[in-house]
Amino acid sequence: MTRVLVAITGASGAVYGVRLVQRLLSSDVATEVIVSRSARRVLEIELGLRGDPAAFLAAGGLAPRAWEPDDLLAPPASGSTAPDVMLVAPCSMGTAAAILAGTSDNLVERAADVMLKERRPLVIVPRETPLSTLHLRHLAQLSELGVRVVPAMPAFYFGPRSIEELIEFVVDRALQAAGLGLPLRHPWEGPPGAAAHG
Repeated sequence: MTRVLVAITGASGAVYGVRLVQRLLSSDVATEVIVSRSARRVLEIELGLRGDPAAFLAAGGLAPRAWEPDDLLAPPASGSTAPDVMLVAPCSMGTAAAILAGTSDNLVERAADVMLKERRPLVIVPRETPLSTLHLRHLAQLSELGVRVVPAMPAFYFGPRSIEELIEFVVDRALQAAGLGLPLRHPWEGPPGAAAHG
């Protein structure tokens, strides 16, 4: 069974990480999470969530396996017990820089470092605006290393009617970039009223 690790870091947009975990669990994917110290504060401020991440991230009666952000002895810290796929959503610019530098000061950074060295899929969902030249350089360099960069930039071609649909769009694109084969909820099907040609 594919193991997926989701790291939620301290950028605004914590809802992306929450919905990502819940979508994986509802799709019966073995899901693990790391919630950074700063992310716990953002989750409380933005969504009113506090306490045990495994509890507030649960979906459909299933809960993810949660690792403490400072536990460098946890399985995601080793190549021999690394997950198959890792997503960082949202990914703060500080976390992106640390992944690029390979500092491995906490479990999020170390797990990402492991994914890079093992050449396993690593997807980041940066959430910052505007992006400085330094941010853009870091993201470009991560892309050159094989990291899939999926900015939190929702589309509007499907006529979204709620913020939830915009969130779902970004979550779907992150999952697509991870290669998990889960169906897209809002695929491009051409302009409204366009006839199919075949």
